[in-house]
Amino acid sequence: MSIELRHLRCFLAIAEESSLTRAAARLHLTQPAVSRTLAALEQHLGIRLVDRSTHHLALTSEGLAFRDRAAAALAAFDAAVDPAGLRRRPLRLGHAWSAFGPYTTPLLRRWQREHPGTPLELLRVDDRTAGLARGEVDAALLRGAVEAPGLVTEELATEPRVAALPSDHPLAARSRLALGDLAGETVVLNTVSGATTLALWPAAARPAATLTVANTDDWLTAIAAGRGVGVSSASTAALHPYPGVAYRPLPDAPPLPVVLAWRDAFPHPATEALAALAREIVAETRGPGGGGTEPDVPRA
Repeated sequence: MSIELRHLRCFLAIAEESSLTRAAARLHLTQPAVSRTLAALEQHLGIRLVDRSTHHLALTSEGLAFRDRAAAALAAFDAAVDPAGLRRRPLRLGHAWSAFGPYTTPLLRRWQREHPGTPLELLRVDDRTAGLARGEVDAALLRGAVEAPGLVTEELATEPRVAALPSDHPLAARSRLALGDLAGETVVLNTVSGATTLALWPAAARPAATLTVANTDDWLTAIAAGRGVGVSSASTAALHPYPGVAYRPLPDAPPLPVVLAWRDAFPHPATEALAALAREIVAETRGPGGGGTEPDVPRA
């Protein structure tokens, strides 16, 4: 048996719908046809992709890994046969939040001027690789360590970390804070696309309470509502001012790497030009002494 695109589309529909019935309706197929297609795919791969032992379908660990590969393969195929893309294929640059920080506008302006034949599309995608692992973008600006198979990463810069607090919180009266100051607080963690985890704190002084959210907007809303405090990069403070949220420097927290990532297999032809321009812009901003210019941290 050979794998066809219909096998991948069927599996991704099952993965996204968590239901054979809903996947069948979405694909305009019968449920038995969807079941047979999934079984044929699993037989070809020699692995179980979907756990059918529970009331609700769930992907196995192998299924989760295959989902990202299948999505990337379909995205690459759809892009390859898109007539508009053949004429003028854009370079899709993903980010989960804050893009390239203070370098974002210079990057976009320089790219438009120096590469007018390749549009650069900046897209926010709320997942850890900003859509790169699933093939939704061609390259991504990410923060922190990124562990995903098939990706190439290059560190471009680092950003200091800041604490984000409700503006009426007692700690907001201070000009700067330490990680230990937050240990007794509920910490809001963006577990979908964020780079902050409890591992940021020493094991003996980790916050006991956490609140999880799925994106930067919900993170800011929770902090402004007084439900907890957070930690992010200085670019968040500069690019995401929010009523009711105060940002304060965290000098004792390790800086957050800003990396450019792309897929190792079949990268966009303009990827290397993008990396070169990003490196150049960072170097120009730092100046001959190598010292960076960091975003201002708003007082509230």
